Amino acid sequence: MLFDFEIQGGDFATAGNASSQIKKILKQLNVDHRDIKRIVVALYEAEVNVVAHAFGGKISAEINTTEVRIRLVDEGPGIPDIELAMQQGYSTASPEVREMGFGAGMGLPNMKKNTDEMHITSVVDEGTTVELIFFLNQTPPNH
Repeated sequence: MLFDFEIQGGDFATAGNASSQIKKILKQLNVDHRDIKRIVVALYEAEVNVVAHAFGGKISAEINTTEVRIRLVDEGPGIPDIELAMQQGYSTASPEVREMGFGAGMGLPNMKKNTDEMHITSVVDEGTTVELIFFLNQTPPNH
């Protein structure tokens, strides 16, 4: 099954809509609650990153009986140093975003911790693509 969602940059009121919808779908499919939790956590973090840092983006989710693959493609400033961005606590969020309670620098590390595979590609001044892969009915990974 394939699902597509749009994300509007700066629209924190709708951040989390895709992860909520994916959660409902996974529950209907009787996916293990531990898998649902890690998928929803990682996807929510990814959505908030797009809202906080990009002009907008798209989410594509592919769900089958053995895995969930989620691809987020945004149009934004890109990530100049992915290794630095992966460090807990590192953030480029604006003061306004931080005042709303976001931008603590835990988004990418939390995404990595909750996925089985995560791939990031980014081009400065163009955007970022994040692929999140979850294998279902397995013990959560320890990254």
